[in-house]
Amino acid sequence: MATDHRDQAVAALARERVDHRFKGLPPNAEGLTVGELAAERRSLFTGGFTTPVLALSAEALEHNLVAMERYSAAHGLAFAPHGKTSLAPQLFERQLAHGAWGITAAVPTQVRIYRAFGIQRIFLANEVVDAAALHWLAAELDADPDFRFIAYVDSVRGVELMDAALREAGARRQVDVVVELGGGEGARTGVRTEAECAAVADAVAATGTLRLVGVAGYEGEVPKPDGERVRAWLRRLTALAADFDAAGRFEDLDEVVVSAGGSAWFDAVADVFAELPTLSRPVLKLLRSGAYVSHDDGHYRHITPFNRVPEEGELHPAFRLWAQVVSRPEPGQAFLNAGKRDAAYDLDMPEPQLIRSARDATTRPATGLTVTALSDQHAWVSVAADTDLEVGDWVALGLSHPCTSFDKWQLIPVAESDGTVTDYIRTFF
Repeated sequence: MATDHRDQAVAALARERVDHRFKGLPPNAEGLTVGELAAERRSLFTGGFTTPVLALSAEALEHNLVAMERYSAAHGLAFAPHGKTSLAPQLFERQLAHGAWGITAAVPTQVRIYRAFGIQRIFLANEVVDAAALHWLAAELDADPDFRFIAYVDSVRGVELMDAALREAGARRQVDVVVELGGGEGARTGVRTEAECAAVADAVAATGTLRLVGVAGYEGEVPKPDGERVRAWLRRLTALAADFDAAGRFEDLDEVVVSAGGSAWFDAVADVFAELPTLSRPVLKLLRSGAYVSHDDGHYRHITPFNRVPEEGELHPAFRLWAQVVSRPEPGQAFLNAGKRDAAYDLDMPEPQLIRSARDATTRPATGLTVTALSDQHAWVSVAADTDLEVGDWVALGLSHPCTSFDKWQLIPVAESDGTVTDYIRTFF
């Protein structure tokens, strides 16, 4: 039944009407359903799309989904990709179809979105101390005995607040929690010492509303991370799991959860989790990398672990933002009609990759173009003296940082390599 609900909820997205809310889509598609527009298989270039328009590569998406499915299986890892990257239920559905155990969330609002689309296993990589959110969560867990939910705890005070809110809500099911081990002094969230971890675990055990099911953390927050520091922290995490197990903290469980894994160090996670000693219960080794689904042409291109282990796979950048040259006010300078409202810019500037001529529709490499700055709705582009670039030309931009690319677009065309648009991805930021 849960799968049927999920399928129906995702399928319903195709019945949404195309209108002014969705930038870049063809004006003459107004009133069509998303499904009807997808069935027309319009060309991204000649089908009436307006610039700027962000597109996802159909081929790259499928490649990346398969690549991480194979990697996780090869290393005996369960996989709960972080959904905050895309907040796109259609992509969640494809990730689950490619073997994902569940989907990771960052805040309760995202959990509500996931539940609206029938996600049955959710890992919340954060502590929840919001009473209203905990009241909703208690009701959601009580209403669906098959809903599996796990959240971080990282303080005794947080445990007290969770317990109070859940008791106030009259929760009938315990909320599963994992103690979050922090990456070290100066890191983000998480308990700093093993002694403090034990105190938090004791606080959980003293409640009737929470159940300790494991340990977790995020190795990307290790200060000045390198392979040695990250692996040292991961060994602290696995040792913490073993210590908790030896102390009998997991004796009532069917399995113990040990979780880590962003998009920069999943190879280290795989290596160290493989060293985990046998515990008294089976271990769910849960990887949470999220950016892989679209990858990128900047930050993650440089830091992906597949650079270190190329024999185990590779990821392909799926994003391409098409913008148009709207001004050539002086030699060496051009302006595109895409800016901060359209493109990620928090880590790197967009990267010009292709030029599509407005005169004859031919495509050539964007040699000699560099994005130097972004305004709200313009990209500032320096143009080399020998580069042919005219007002009206389309320029394809590669983007860096998927998390701040998805969130600028509510409906994103999925295009095949020849520009044929076959689907539209709905986001919920």
